[in-house]
Amino acid sequence: MLKEERHAYILKQINLHNKVLSSDLSEQLVVSEDTIRRDLNELAESGKILKVHGGALSKSFHYPFQQVDAYAKDAKKEISRKALSLIQNGMTLLASGGTTMIELVRMIPDHLSCTFFTISPLVALELAEKPNLQVILLGGQLSRNAQISIGSKVISELSDIKVDLCLLGANSVSLEEGVTDSDWEVVQVKKAMIKSAQKTAIVSIAEKLNSIQKLKVCHLNSIDYLITDLNAQDSLLTNYAKSVHVI
Repeated sequence: MLKEERHAYILKQINLHNKVLSSDLSEQLVVSEDTIRRDLNELAESGKILKVHGGALSKSFHYPFQQVDAYAKDAKKEISRKALSLIQNGMTLLASGGTTMIELVRMIPDHLSCTFFTISPLVALELAEKPNLQVILLGGQLSRNAQISIGSKVISELSDIKVDLCLLGANSVSLEEGVTDSDWEVVQVKKAMIKSAQKTAIVSIAEKLNSIQKLKVCHLNSIDYLITDLNAQDSLLTNYAKSVHVI
């Protein structure tokens, strides 16, 4: 594979999953980790990614307020429009982090009156712009990679609440493995979020479907809604609809 092809693949994976590991890319592209490190260094020097120890991060994920070219922005807006149909006045909700979630909360109408818990400082700042929302930021150690609260403190706080609906971003979703992720501490927080909610909606661009990360968050039957940018009748969603309500 040519270097340009490797770079395109790496950028696609970072845009989809926000984070990549050098070891995983080495396996996927069948090249040495030294080659991957050089590729990541070049992409970082050109300003396309953020290089970190052992891999790289998405710039649009980490600087959502500065980016005008966030990946799949139109798709994320379509997901947001659909997700808003689940939110009603008086509800108590729990929101994860990520660029899709930021697009979603930006679209919340000013007249809506709800209580929002969130593990994301960035999402909390967006929610605070809405005049009729009560916003509660759950605290803990801040993950530099995921930009959410992680650790025992936030998991304990989550165990003390019960919300009507959890809006949860996903790194990967598949029929076989359900919802998966690549970060152990993030997985523990997401599991606690699902437990604290009467119902859970996964919000994910369709490109993340049929992909698998190494760590399981939950099976599909633990989720109530799957919200993507595709029409609910799309053939890609047919088998998912057997396990979860597709919107």
